Amino acid sequence: MELISMSDGSMQREMSKDAMAPLELLRESKSSIEEIISRMLSIKNQGLPKSENRELLTQMFLNFINLRQANRAILMEEERVRRERESSKSPMDLTSLQLHNLTYEKSHYLKATRSSREFKSKYPNIDLISEQDFFRDAPEAIKSQTLSNDASHDLMLKRLNFELHQRKEVCKLRAELEQRKNCLLEANSERAKFLSSLPLHLKSLKKASLPVQNQLSLPNPKKLKYHDLAELLPPPLYVVYSKFMAQKEAFEEKIDIEVSGSLKDAQSYARQQAELNQESSDDDGKRQRKRLKKESSDEAGLYRVHPLKLVLHIYADETPDPKSHKLVMLKFEYLLKLNVVCVGIEESQDGPERNILCNLFPDDAGLEPPHQSTKLILGDDHAFDESRTSRPYKWAQHLAGIEVLPEMSLFVTGKNNTQNSDTASVSDHYSVQTVLRRIRAQKKG
Repeated sequence: MELISMSDGSMQREMSKDAMAPLELLRESKSSIEEIISRMLSIKNQGLPKSENRELLTQMFLNFINLRQANRAILMEEERVRRERESSKSPMDLTSLQLHNLTYEKSHYLKATRSSREFKSKYPNIDLISEQDFFRDAPEAIKSQTLSNDASHDLMLKRLNFELHQRKEVCKLRAELEQRKNCLLEANSERAKFLSSLPLHLKSLKKASLPVQNQLSLPNPKKLKYHDLAELLPPPLYVVYSKFMAQKEAFEEKIDIEVSGSLKDAQSYARQQAELNQESSDDDGKRQRKRLKKESSDEAGLYRVHPLKLVLHIYADETPDPKSHKLVMLKFEYLLKLNVVCVGIEESQDGPERNILCNLFPDDAGLEPPHQSTKLILGDDHAFDESRTSRPYKWAQHLAGIEVLPEMSLFVTGKNNTQNSDTASVSDHYSVQTVLRRIRAQKKG
């Protein structure tokens, strides 16, 4: 900047020297013109002859020519100075541009330095292995590297590299496991397809083996399945099942009996009963009394049903193909807390007035509890829920082996002789054959 100012000063001095001649000429011409004008005015005022004015006009024109020459010299000098100024301005502009560039670079470097000082690395949040584990497990290729002159920073970089190496290995292992998983999924899908088609093959195989089973007099698999389920039946339903099976096998009765329900729930209930039976009788009696008190207050729990039930199919007995003429399908279920067997017509939409089981035997509508313990559990009204399709008929209790004692002693009522004869024939009165005969008669009538 000092050099530039010095050059400007010398340039001004030179310009002043060059411009002195036109300036002096301009001044002289101006003073000469002023003298001529003053003389012309004096001549006019004094009334002198005008011949002298001509010479004065000539001198004035010469002075005007000198003025024009001085003006031209001044303009040319101004143009020369302007060009010199422009030529001197270009280096100055270049220097200013360089200064601006250096200022911008300085600010950029300062900003980068500040951001570098304020940088917060993520590695403190990474759960790196300890230094002892690093020196023990890290490969020599990583430990032998020199990444920084600072020992602590060099160690940190090596630990980060080892962490990266471990994660890459884990990613490779994950890819291998994913590939193995896909292979296993494909194998499982193929096995699932085979297993889904297996029941059809087994069904066709079972159907093809029926002639062989009949020829060898092998037991029916369905019958064996029902026998296995019957082992989980409560004793009353098991008695009913055994009686109907005996009637069918002995007299070729045209009936079918099945055991249906939840096998899992039945097994769970059987395990609970086995655990209760293993405990002492005193503690068991206390729990039974407490349970009875609690259950007697639970209306919904009174009609709790055993998970398994019996389904009896009754066919017409006079047709050659009884399976195509099913008369009725009965459902036998056992109420656990009331200790009664209830019977209803399966999938029936008939009301109570058209129920063939109602009054199948005289004075047996199924609404009155069959024995005294049930009445005590039900309460004062002794009423059975009429909304239930299954009812505890007396003949069902006899079929199940549940003894129904009369409310009054035979000696008190004075009906000893007649009641003895009725008691002797009660088993025949409520026999399986009699029940089936009356049901068929009610269905046909």
